[in-house]
Amino acid sequence: MTYHLFGNILTSYGTAANNRGENEGNLTTLQKLMWKGEVHTTVSAEAIRWALRYHWQTSGNGYEVNRRWDDEKNNHVWQSEFNEANYIDDDVLGYMRAEGAKVEANEQKKTKQKSKGTNITRRGVLEITRAVSTTPYAGDLTFNSVSGEKSKTSLYSTEVHATRYQYGFSVTPHRLIEINRIIAVLDGLIALGEVGGNHARFLYDFSPESLVLRWTNDFSPRCLYCFIEDDDGEISIPDLARKAEVGDIAPDELWIAGEIANSEEAEQLKEEGANVFPGIKAAVEDITQTITTDLEI
Repeated sequence: MTYHLFGNILTSYGTAANNRGENEGNLTTLQKLMWKGEVHTTVSAEAIRWALRYHWQTSGNGYEVNRRWDDEKNNHVWQSEFNEANYIDDDVLGYMRAEGAKVEANEQKKTKQKSKGTNITRRGVLEITRAVSTTPYAGDLTFNSVSGEKSKTSLYSTEVHATRYQYGFSVTPHRLIEINRIIAVLDGLIALGEVGGNHARFLYDFSPESLVLRWTNDFSPRCLYCFIEDDDGEISIPDLARKAEVGDIAPDELWIAGEIANSEEAEQLKEEGANVFPGIKAAVEDITQTITTDLEI
């Protein structure tokens, strides 16, 4: 029997700035998309994956990563060839190395054969959606100046968005070389603190304020982007409650935690058999026990 872990994470409310230093002239921009007919800001799945790998590298929990971030050189350093047995990031996040053909062009003309390159890949077991803001972007900017030599002043501005973000993830642990690494994935995702932010000038907390997890044999998540924020800033999960009510999701497959535990929908789902916790860490500890038992780790 194959199990799947799906989740939807809602961050705390904060002021987000650019997460990868992109700019247009002297304007540091946010990534944006059209979401339900309005402009929202977004953070890439790649940025979240980067933060997860960095967490494993620096957490002190004994996780070995192949692609290590060097803070002094400000770039990545590879430890060795890809090895999903030895390195958690190669196993969980996957990899790809494409090399061009090593035969020179004039040699190809002589043989009249096109030489092929090589491609070494492993599909990532952890799949992550883009993080999307829960509120539309209103176009807020900050204006700043930096004094240089000889009284020269540089002006620049930064797009900022006061909002929460939500994103989803999926893991099928049986695809992992080391199946117990699913616990490291959970531990990492609830501890991310350095995803959004323009260099060192901004900090945006990406740890969950609210969390929905689903441990199931179903192939479909059915819980992605389930958080809704109204005009008063109240968070609810009406679509998740509806899916449980009509039988698309079994309530006992759900772990609901954080601020959302106080909502009417969470109370309803708890009565129907869902696992509801006011604390994020308590919920993750509880579902970890279930995962450990089901997978016989």
